[in-house]
Amino acid sequence: MKRIKDLPVFSRPREKLKEKGASALSEAELIAVILGSGNKGQDVLTIATKLAKLIAADKGNLSLEALSAVEGIGPAKASQILAGFELARRHIVKEAVRITEAKDVLPLISDITHKQQEHFICISLNGANEVIEKRIVIVGLLDKSQVHPREVFADVITDRAAAVIFAHNHPSGELKPSNSDLKIHEQLTEAAKILGLRVLDHLIVAKKGYYSFQEAGLIHS
Repeated sequence: MKRIKDLPVFSRPREKLKEKGASALSEAELIAVILGSGNKGQDVLTIATKLAKLIAADKGNLSLEALSAVEGIGPAKASQILAGFELARRHIVKEAVRITEAKDVLPLISDITHKQQEHFICISLNGANEVIEKRIVIVGLLDKSQVHPREVFADVITDRAAAVIFAHNHPSGELKPSNSDLKIHEQLTEAAKILGLRVLDHLIVAKKGYYSFQEAGLIHS
């Protein structure tokens, strides 16, 4: 790919976006617009092309570390890319997702499947079971004292949600809930009842699949 300064003005990513809209740009050009500039060693389009290949390969498993490993990308620019992806994901989720079964939740939580630490997620939903927001509440070893209802439901109440779905990953690969998982679920379910919230499901995910409390008969209305 030619360097920015070798392109006619009307073909440069920013000018092209202004003239024709974002949909007219290639993935590398879109990334170049986000990055803004390259460095002394590499033109922005050269760096953007490398990032486009990485993004195509890793899709939902992008990380700050992987992006920063690309030559010409430091933590600041890697953060810009991740923030752009997260903002887009949140808006797409809000418009598109209605939960009818456990499998509908899996695309929303695929990003924690391969994590080496446990991540606890709370998804808030409206009365039609449409996703309002997904939040990572806790990162680290989960126990009853850490996953406190106050932390889990504070933003859910602000969302004026009608229902919630809980999810967490098991880095060990074990899908069945532990005694600690069952205690956490019981504690959160009791708190949800007091707040007038329905608990639609609680999912455990790992590399080999998922476990649904709803499918296992552990969710009682």
